[in-house]
Amino acid sequence: MVPTKRVVGALDGRGHGCVITQDVPALGKGMVLVRVHASLISPGTELAGARKARAEGKTEVGTPRPFGYQNAGEVIAVHESVAEFRPGDRVACMGGGYAQHTDYAVVPKNLCCRLPDNVSYEQGAYTHLAITSLWAVRRAEPVFGETMLIVGLGLVGQMAARIAQIAGCYVMGWDTVAFRCQVAQDWGIDGTTVIGEEDAAAKAKAFTRGLGFDMAVMAFGGDGTKALEDVSKVMMLSPDTHRMGRISLVGGLKTLCSWGAGLGNLDLRCSARSGPGYHDDAWERGDTEYPPVFLRWTTRGHMELALRWMSEGRLDVASLTTHKVPLEEIDEAVSAHIERPEATLGTVLVMTDEE
Repeated sequence: MVPTKRVVGALDGRGHGCVITQDVPALGKGMVLVRVHASLISPGTELAGARKARAEGKTEVGTPRPFGYQNAGEVIAVHESVAEFRPGDRVACMGGGYAQHTDYAVVPKNLCCRLPDNVSYEQGAYTHLAITSLWAVRRAEPVFGETMLIVGLGLVGQMAARIAQIAGCYVMGWDTVAFRCQVAQDWGIDGTTVIGEEDAAAKAKAFTRGLGFDMAVMAFGGDGTKALEDVSKVMMLSPDTHRMGRISLVGGLKTLCSWGAGLGNLDLRCSARSGPGYHDDAWERGDTEYPPVFLRWTTRGHMELALRWMSEGRLDVASLTTHKVPLEEIDEAVSAHIERPEATLGTVLVMTDEE
């Protein structure tokens, strides 16, 4: 039986989480109806507004706003135009406005991907952020044997670091929170530096054997001006005193810098979302395709690759989960991220009957 109502995690005007009831969206062309088992909070993108509301002491509840863009569950119905999926398929789903924190989601078929048998729903819920990390690394154009610096060891930074290792690179992570550095050390990153507590320049020099980093990924939100200055100082340095290398900037990062001579020969590269296809409505629903012979990697291809790595044990997302709570307790999860960032990283929301 196809449900008509669903419960959805939302944020109110005070920056607190709550649960509201909505109609289940219509099952239109190219769409898949999924009974969600688990979803993952993206603490940077999703909770920026909540942090600001709490910091400003907002008191008006207002109209709660549903949020979330990555989950995993079981297909229970498909539109007649969809041949790739059928009821009973286990899938990972992604997409703003689609794969929300909810018990039922209607998602375009090209933003769904079958879960390998040995990948759980909770692991599958990491897929959107995993391919955001993958795209950030791809934008940096890693070459095996090179060194990469990851600035910001949140979820995107952690997964970008591991993906760079899969690509054959040596990776160091920077973060101001010692807990995040420890998480990375536990899963096997090559090196870390707690910014503000350790000598970042000296550790970078030792890590790169005096050569400087070949590339970097800056994976955090907010003002990154000072961080970019610090990163520039540890990149490769040519004999004519110009800094060299590629820097990929992902997420809500904002920075001021002097271009041209001010950056030497550094390449700054923006990393937007998860790869080609995402936010192309016609592609998402399968009305049009990007031929693989011309475009090897689409958002869907990235999803398949990330899930393959999870299945093969190369991308360990389970080690990033610090909290698992029922959807009904979403405010507890939101508060943990905002109030206890030194002990909170990956929060998986599960449906009540999954507990």
